[in-house]
Amino acid sequence: MTQMEILFDIGVMLFFLIVLTLFVKPLGTYMTNVFQDKRTLLSPILMPIENLIYKAAGIKQDEEMDWKEYAKALLLFNGLGIIVLFLILLLQGIIPLNPQGFPGFSLDLAFNTAVSFVTNTNWQAYSGESAASYLTQMSGLAVQNFLSAATGLCIAIALIRGFTRHTSQTIGNFWKDMTKSVLYILLPISIIAALLLVSQGVIQNFDPYANSSLLQPIQTPDGQNISNQLIPMGPIASQEAIKEFGTNGGGPFNANSAHPFENPTPLTNFLEILLILIIPFSLTYTFGRFAGNTRQGWALFSAMMMLFIIFLGVMYWSEYSGDPLVQKLGVNGSYMEGKEVRFGIGGTVLFAVSTTATSTGAVNAMHDSLTPIGGMVTMLLILLSEDIPGGVGSGLYTILAFAIIAVFIAGLMIGRTPEYLGKKIEVFEMWTSVLIVLTSGILVLLFVSVALVISAGVSSILNPGPHGLSEILYAFASVANNNGSAFAGLNANTLFYNLLTAIAMLIGRFVPAIAALAMAGSLAKKKYIPPSIGTLPTHQITFVLWLAVVILIVGALTFFPALSLGPIVEHMIMHGGQ
Repeated sequence: MTQMEILFDIGVMLFFLIVLTLFVKPLGTYMTNVFQDKRTLLSPILMPIENLIYKAAGIKQDEEMDWKEYAKALLLFNGLGIIVLFLILLLQGIIPLNPQGFPGFSLDLAFNTAVSFVTNTNWQAYSGESAASYLTQMSGLAVQNFLSAATGLCIAIALIRGFTRHTSQTIGNFWKDMTKSVLYILLPISIIAALLLVSQGVIQNFDPYANSSLLQPIQTPDGQNISNQLIPMGPIASQEAIKEFGTNGGGPFNANSAHPFENPTPLTNFLEILLILIIPFSLTYTFGRFAGNTRQGWALFSAMMMLFIIFLGVMYWSEYSGDPLVQKLGVNGSYMEGKEVRFGIGGTVLFAVSTTATSTGAVNAMHDSLTPIGGMVTMLLILLSEDIPGGVGSGLYTILAFAIIAVFIAGLMIGRTPEYLGKKIEVFEMWTSVLIVLTSGILVLLFVSVALVISAGVSSILNPGPHGLSEILYAFASVANNNGSAFAGLNANTLFYNLLTAIAMLIGRFVPAIAALAMAGSLAKKKYIPPSIGTLPTHQITFVLWLAVVILIVGALTFFPALSLGPIVEHMIMHGGQ
């Protein structure tokens, strides 16, 4: 790469971050108005539909729930979602809109996939274009892309209410929050995004797969001549929009957002990255608006953005530096292994950091082909519980748990009772914060250990040595943190991995979710304590830096040994000339 190309990449990244920041306040304000039942630009159109949904479903929108009722409704709704999607996947072979005649999924793969999409993980142990029909993708997978993202939003808003309400027994109405999340936020912007994607060449049709003749036949190693190529079709743009906007990630094609039908141009790449990050970052401003102090929201935003930029810089440096073994072959500087030439190093790195810093899991390059340090960055972003900025809703309630831990530690250091937003932080809030922050990490370390000592676990490894460890570590980090991306060198479509990763997805999603709701219920009951001279100011730069340090320390203490045996060792071996 030339110096001019590097400056161009940095300029594009800087421009992207500015555009992203400019969206935070208007979208954050809009989401605040939606959940505070204030009139919005879309209210005249959507309010009649909203009231019709409440009437048809028998929802009493004025009745609120305590945290236990809210949690029961959430678990019931998502449990039914798993059952319905499981049946759709099993019966795919006999339901319509299946022009390629794909059979139903096996029992273990159907269970894994149903859990995956309901938990907002979108881990795919199958290839979309060779396994899922159009109806399955639309009525099953895409529907859950909306509902799983809305579930995360509901949890985050409930926790925000917990922080901002005083002596209250309730934290909202799950059914009302779910309806508003889909109807006012996810659906309108997804429609606009889908139209923009179609305008750039993302396909949207119900055509059978196209059989195209090659300009020049290809001869296989066994002597056969291939003169035709089967080109997948489908309703792609509509799924691509919510896949990114809802931080879902599961794509209709196995190549995901590296496929030209999903992500054809640098402009669509820019748009899709923006869709991935816009809700998680904007929710910080929503938090500040609810609290009546937007500086609190900007503090969380600043901590997220600072860490995001640091990891972005580290990964860009690693991919620009390239592989010294490849450089010996005459390739100077960065290398394009596993990357799309239409995006280059800059577009690839920005996408990879964005998708693993959130719970999206979409990819526009193969993470398995990244440099060891570049791959470690994507892995570490997931292992840090994806709160930089995290998924839709899940990122906010995770960083709020980290904020409580940071306040608690600071309180111990200065000998003051820890408080956050006028609420005293006590034992119950600390327990729930620990559950939110450490559940996925414990799952990763436990399940990786199991996979490494059982033949069913190690037999799926493609690459031996430290890279093989990285493949397993990345897989369980991805599912336990509800990300869904993979190193792609691991054969995950086995009974062992389908069942174990499904368990990890369920625990990794719902244990922190229930803990966040329990925290919301506890905080909502507390009285407001006016700030005093001993109150830690949580809206200043010192707290932003302290919060970032706490996040990094937790990640380093938990995962440094595992990372040392995987990507760090691989990096040393690579620079040792092997």
